[in-house]
Amino acid sequence: MGPIGWPELIILLVVVLIVFGPGKLPDIGNAIGRGVKEFRKASNDLEESIRGDTKQPGGSNERTENK
Repeated sequence: MGPIGWPELIILLVVVLIVFGPGKLPDIGNAIGRGVKEFRKASNDLEESIRGDTKQPGGSNERTENK
């Protein structure tokens, strides 16, 4: 099974429109956007904790100070 192409995406959007109706689509989009944002934040936090990086006060970073 390959990636989703344009025809599949259009069919999926039509089905979602039929099931939820046009009034609920903005709410669904906002909820998906918030979920993706929260997932990225959690992923970045986890990556930072694994690497042991800590944010230094003042926004400066060791790598930028040595250049």
